[in-house]
Amino acid sequence: MTDQLMHSARRGADGSDRPVVQTLAGAVRGVWRGASAAFLGIPFAKPPVGELRFAAPVPRDAWDGIRDASQYGATPQRKALQEVTLIPEPSIPGDSTLNVNVFTPAPGDTEAALPVLVYIHGGGFVAGSPASPWYDGAAFNRDGVVTVSVSYRLGFEGFGWIEDAPLNRAMLDWMLALEWVRDNIRSFGGDPSSVTIAGQSAGGASVFALLASPKAAHLFRSAISLSGPVADSSLEAAKANGRRLAEAAGVEPTVAGFSSLDEIRMLQLQNALGPVADPGEASGDPLASFGRLATQGMPWCPVIDGDLLPTPVAEAIASGWAAGKPLLLGTTDQEFNMGVAPLGELLAGVEPREALQRAGLSGDEADAYASAHPDEPAVAVLGQFVTDALFRAPTRRVGDARATVDAPTWLFRFSWPSPTMGGAVHCLDVPFFFDCLGAERVGVIAGPTPPQALADEVHAAAVTFIRTGDPGWAEYRLPERAVMRYDEPSRIVPDGFGDAMAVPDSKR
Repeated sequence: MTDQLMHSARRGADGSDRPVVQTLAGAVRGVWRGASAAFLGIPFAKPPVGELRFAAPVPRDAWDGIRDASQYGATPQRKALQEVTLIPEPSIPGDSTLNVNVFTPAPGDTEAALPVLVYIHGGGFVAGSPASPWYDGAAFNRDGVVTVSVSYRLGFEGFGWIEDAPLNRAMLDWMLALEWVRDNIRSFGGDPSSVTIAGQSAGGASVFALLASPKAAHLFRSAISLSGPVADSSLEAAKANGRRLAEAAGVEPTVAGFSSLDEIRMLQLQNALGPVADPGEASGDPLASFGRLATQGMPWCPVIDGDLLPTPVAEAIASGWAAGKPLLLGTTDQEFNMGVAPLGELLAGVEPREALQRAGLSGDEADAYASAHPDEPAVAVLGQFVTDALFRAPTRRVGDARATVDAPTWLFRFSWPSPTMGGAVHCLDVPFFFDCLGAERVGVIAGPTPPQALADEVHAAAVTFIRTGDPGWAEYRLPERAVMRYDEPSRIVPDGFGDAMAVPDSKR
């Protein structure tokens, strides 16, 4: 680091010890946290309000002076998702919701050329926040990786079809954030040619969508998907959902019509169209709702628009598109079992076969899946079915497809069972990936003494992959299908997701 840059990073113009970095839009002042610095709430786009609410994101205008970057910015999430997520993800009010947070050990060092991790949060595409303490990049900074977390428009605002508005607004948000990284990250010590995108749950699905998009290919080198479903929607389905929401609101399916709805009303309407019913609802069968989630996915997700997403994600991956980009992907073993757990009382005494049929399987399909999970109660079998159909079977299909076209791919299973959750549940692997076992609420999902040695192992593999494009074990190949199984002890297992393939072909 040059003396001038060191001075700029270590001491601001006002003599403070807070680091200052120059971006293309203006200077930002972050905060030191030991050996690394955080720059929070940096806007990469104008506030998506008024005429920009349903428009493509527009790069933020330049500002004068030094912008404070010591606090997280406003979030698109206005209300946390009230279901299975256990990650603390704050909702922060305000209009300027399209922001990046940069964590770096080398602010101002344009010669450092450190690898970069860009993280996309989950939340079912309708919730989530980049301001989670779990997504703090301190551990990655310690290991020489600049880390960026990004926000994007959620739910209908980000993914809903509108007659006279661009599709895939959230995808455009991801891409503009990645363009911001390309254009600015060198000033934070990062290498714009060494960017790895990563995400968990809907964030993992976002990674798949970006892998399938020819227009995003130049913005990253490699990718990591944690518990990512393969999620996309046909244009016809997106139009149908947009019209249904407009009809429910009593407005035309246009920008003018939807602009008449405030955020609270929009949330009410989009949640009413969601695939999962509240187990306490008097009407409807929640088993059917979970079945729709497992087999049809989420109503608000990337749309196959012929432009950003020319073909279905699975088809793009199978065709060999982005085969040159290394991919690390995996799931936990009991992803959604805890999401189905509230149905335990409802399913008491119900045979697994009956529960699966109520979730939409045929009699033969239900028989086959129940037989593959003997001696388990209906609630456990249903939870595992949702886990396998939505997460685990698609993960193996992605691995198989990429192995067929000789694309560099590595699969893992996170199998360590949480003592508080009774299994390897959704979100459990995230604090191990970020090596933040001491962060807020980790004990809720991982117990009071989660194994640091396992976090060391998971995090180190991620760092190695981000640096080199290889996590340190054998690539996923056919017919062996070798998978890293994270547990105590961790080990390579053959055909690591074979049990997930009990899901009927028609339900994968």
